[in-house]
Amino acid sequence: MQKIKVNRSIILTAVIMLAAGLLIGRLFMPAHPAGATHEGHETETADSSRATVWTCSMHPQIRQSEPGKCPICGMDLIPLDDNTSAEDPAEIRMSPTAMQLANVQTAVVGFGIPTRELLLNGKVQPDERLIFSQVTHLNGRIEQLAVNFTGEPVRRGQVLASIYAPELVTAQEELFSAQKIKDMQPALLPAAREKLKNWKLTDKQIDDILAAGKPRERFPVLADVSGIVMAKKVNLGDYVMRGMPLYDIVDLSKVWVLFDVYENDMPWAKVGSTVSFTIQALPGETFTGKIAFIDPVINPATRVATARVEISNPGGKLKPEMFASGVIKTRLNAQKESLMAPKSAVMWTGERSVVYVKKATDKGVVFRMQEVVLGALVGDHYVIKSGLEPGTEIAVNGTFSIDAAAQLAGKPSMMDPEGGAPSTGGHHGGHAAPPAPAAAPAPDKQARAAVRKLLDRYFTLKDALVKDDLSVARKQASELKKAFDGTSMSLFNGKAHEHWMSHSRAAVEALVKLAASNDIDTARSYFKPLSTQMVALAEVFGPFEVTVYVQNCPMADNNNGADWLSLEEKILNPYFGDKMLKCGSVTETIR
Repeated sequence: MQKIKVNRSIILTAVIMLAAGLLIGRLFMPAHPAGATHEGHETETADSSRATVWTCSMHPQIRQSEPGKCPICGMDLIPLDDNTSAEDPAEIRMSPTAMQLANVQTAVVGFGIPTRELLLNGKVQPDERLIFSQVTHLNGRIEQLAVNFTGEPVRRGQVLASIYAPELVTAQEELFSAQKIKDMQPALLPAAREKLKNWKLTDKQIDDILAAGKPRERFPVLADVSGIVMAKKVNLGDYVMRGMPLYDIVDLSKVWVLFDVYENDMPWAKVGSTVSFTIQALPGETFTGKIAFIDPVINPATRVATARVEISNPGGKLKPEMFASGVIKTRLNAQKESLMAPKSAVMWTGERSVVYVKKATDKGVVFRMQEVVLGALVGDHYVIKSGLEPGTEIAVNGTFSIDAAAQLAGKPSMMDPEGGAPSTGGHHGGHAAPPAPAAAPAPDKQARAAVRKLLDRYFTLKDALVKDDLSVARKQASELKKAFDGTSMSLFNGKAHEHWMSHSRAAVEALVKLAASNDIDTARSYFKPLSTQMVALAEVFGPFEVTVYVQNCPMADNNNGADWLSLEEKILNPYFGDKMLKCGSVTETIR
């Protein structure tokens, strides 16, 4: 019994000593050891939070933690480079990875002879000087037709038809009588022969009649010229009068190619200008000719003048009504070289034109926005009047991506030349708000109503381009032009009249070209200047009884960007249609 008590005392003492050891260890250990593990987890989380952020070069308000597609335009997202700052606050630095993903390409600007390429559309037409009407020289009935259809070739002197001519029976009797008494009255026979010649009978035919000794009832109609029958105007059994046309015959050994020249392109098309053209029906062949004549009067409906090229047509390969596509290359400033830059390098805001100049530093590649003054657009290049020096390296592709990076970093950019705080996203995607339009006096209600009617037709045209429907777009363009022409200028007074004259004239010019477009891409290229004028009219003469949204696609017009108007806030892009239907954003609201 005493032994059991001793054992219990020993066990109790051991338990007390173990508890005391644990308490002492707890006091001397570093505080919150588990907290260290938690802190390490927070550090890891913080590191991961600084991982690559992916954005869209066209819509910088999009930011994701992983790569993918832009939910607006469907483009591949690119990494947002946090290291975009440079020592110069006007410079934007891009890493090689960002440049590669944004497909940024550069080129060195230099001198060249600016050559303007004027594209023309035209048709092959017959030479009007080689179109003939084959007439009959007899009164009578068509007894036989040797040429029965249009398009049939004929030769000069070929028998085209036979005519029963009662008048000639009497004339032949007079010929026989004169033949019998020619010895007594020799003057009668030549007179009788001459009478028959008046009906276009040849000497051989008259001699054959005399040799036969009896009158002939049917007489042939012989072709006066060689060519192709373009129209057949009689049928078997028809009674014809002297001088009535039987056929239209055209000689196609030479043809005209008639090209349409818009009035704003007329300075580049002159009599004597060389035109190189192709025919859709003859792929692989190129023809060359000189402009021989330009209409002195512009067609009031289409606003074009016709330029005529005369060309030989051996073998008849060129057929009337064939479509032709021509090019006139005109050198500007004679032989003087000018500084030139690719069109893709220039971003145009309507008032300013800018490029991004590349500069290599010890820290990498930086770009700096540079404002330039543009000259004429010649082909794919602009003439640079000022702003750049020869040998300067500029970005020629991916310029909008560079501009988007500059906007995100708060650097000077195309839309915000002064720069600002770095963008944090939002509806406008970091773009600076566009400058408010110049204040204009409140428009008259009638003027506002007139502009509102024009907008209704414009929206129908816009919807046709959204649906890729060229035929409807061309028709609506013609209707909108008629609406502009039918709008009375008396509705606009004072400053409103000046605004109307300025914008309506430019809008009509774009509508004429849009209505004559042969493909959807050409129509969309003219929709941009039209929309520019319609936006200006909406801003001056609005607001209206409905909300009108000004929307912009930065990728339109080869990444130069383009605006349009819509009654819906939802983006439906008229510049790309189904190819990129949702690309764009609302930049202004006219409530």
